[in-house]
This record gives sequence, C-alpha cells and structure tokens, in this order.
Amino acid sequence: MEDQNKVLDQKLENEDELFHFVEYSPEAAEMIGYSDYSYWKSVFQNFLKRKSAVVLSIIFFALVIFSFIALAIGKYDYANLVTDSTKAFISPNSEYWFGTDNIGRDYWCQVWYASQTSIKLALIVAVGECALGITIGCLWGYVRQLDRFFTELYNLINNVPMILYMTLIALLIGQSFTIMSISLICFGWMVMARNVRNLVMMYRDREFNLASRTLGTPIGRILIKNVLPQLISVIILRLALSIPGTIGMESTLSYLGLGLDINTPSLGILLRNARSYFLDYPYLLVFPAVIVSIITITFYLIGNAFSDAADPRNHV
Repeated sequence: MEDQNKVLDQKLENEDELFHFVEYSPEAAEMIGYSDYSYWKSVFQNFLKRKSAVVLSIIFFALVIFSFIALAIGKYDYANLVTDSTKAFISPNSEYWFGTDNIGRDYWCQVWYASQTSIKLALIVAVGECALGITIGCLWGYVRQLDRFFTELYNLINNVPMILYMTLIALLIGQSFTIMSISLICFGWMVMARNVRNLVMMYRDREFNLASRTLGTPIGRILIKNVLPQLISVIILRLALSIPGTIGMESTLSYLGLGLDINTPSLGILLRNARSYFLDYPYLLVFPAVIVSIITITFYLIGNAFSDAADPRNHV
C-alpha cells in the first residue's frame, strides 16, 4: 500500500509540474484571431490545380498576343496591301506565309488583322452584356415591383430569334463595328439577367439579408456586399460563354452578309469570302477556321474551369 501511495504522489507531483497559472494580460485578452485566407487567392490556387485549364489558358493568351505581333513581323502592311490579280491564289510559301486571296492580297495580314477585330468585338460585347445583365438581373430579382415588367420584357425579346433582330438592324441601320457591338449587347443581356435574377431571388430572403434590411442597410449596399459575392461563379461562366458565342454569332452573320462592314475585316468575313473557293484553295478556309475554333474551344473550357474554382462551395 505504501508503495502504491508513493507512486500516486509522484504522479501528482509530475502533473503539477505540467500545469501552471498564467498571469492575466488585458492586451492579450483583447487580441482577436487572424486568418490569411483570401478568396481570390484560393480561386487561383484551385484553378492552377487543373493542368489542362492552365495549358489552354497559355494557348489562348499566346494566340491573342501573337495576333498583335504577327502584323509587325509580317512582310506586308495591312493598311498598304496592294491588289495584284497576277498573284491571286498563291499557295502558302516563304514569301506569302498564308498565301494570297482571290485578288492577290497577302492572306497573313488579313487573317491576323481579322483576329484582332473579332477578339476586340467579343471582349467589348462580353463586358457590356455582363454589366447590363447583372444590373437588370439584380433589380429584376430583388425589387418585387419590377418583376412583372422585366419578365414581360424578357419574354417579348427572347421569343424572337436574335438573327432576325440582327438582320433588321443590318438592313435598316447599317453594318459597322459600333452598330454590331451595341446590337449584340442590347439583345444578349437576357441570359445573364435571367441567371442573376434566379439566384438573387434565392439569396434575397436569407437571414443575413433580412438582418441587413432590419438594420436599414440600403438596397444597393445589400446587393453589392451580400448578394453579388454569391454569384461570382455564375457570372464568370456566363462571361466565358459570351466570348465564343459572340465570335460564333459574328462569323454566322458575316457569312450571311449581315455582319460587319466589308471594309472592317473579321474572321467571319474571311470565312464568307472563302466559301466560293475553299474546294480548290482550302487554305483560305483553314486558317481563319482554325483560329475561330481555338478561341471558342479554349475559352469555353477555361471559363468552365475558372467558374468551378470560383464557386464558394468549393472553398472549405
């Protein structure tokens, strides 16, 4: 018994040595926890984990950058291209890297200048659709009094194919870069607005928004601070889909003769011009078609990957 008591006493003494009282410090008591978590840092970390998306991003940005470099390294200046019918339909060679067209102009300059035009158009339309769609979608979903008005407006515009609107605009107003940009924005905001509206209605009556309204927070601040952060992944996805969609629409309209002015070359206009000759001179179709395919496919897949990385549910 005495041996057991000694062992217990030794254990108690050892335990007493492990613990000691800490002096109270008012400064330490007021300190708060700190986390170095950053939402956008986490987004890019998740995105970089997808090697295929990173490779596609490199390809896409390399193509965009090269479209500006290509004109500088080319042997001919697009602004001073000379028509020479004796040099028509020359196949790609060391002198004409992409060959020549039906009236003897260097095709390298035309393809890369047209790529710049199509990329600029796609970016302007995507940003415009995004801004207009988010604004209307937030008002549509949050302000109940405006729900019926925007619903009827959406149904009125959406039930008519966009190509009919673009045809009427091209015939009645004209064909130019500015007209096409504004037209595509005016009729392309609906998908973004509908998606935003549905999500805003989901988050509108959540507890944190009810608390904000109870405290008298303005609607604008609630939408920007409470609601929009929940929609980032959907907005990014729609933005990514808008760019290839715009290039596809421009190519289709230009192929039908309803797109940009013929003096403003684009990939769609080159595809339209090549339709009469591509069986005998396939390079006229291959080069612009390959660039259109690379832009649309890569950006679509990049957008999907970035949207998944930006989804708040993937940030645990």
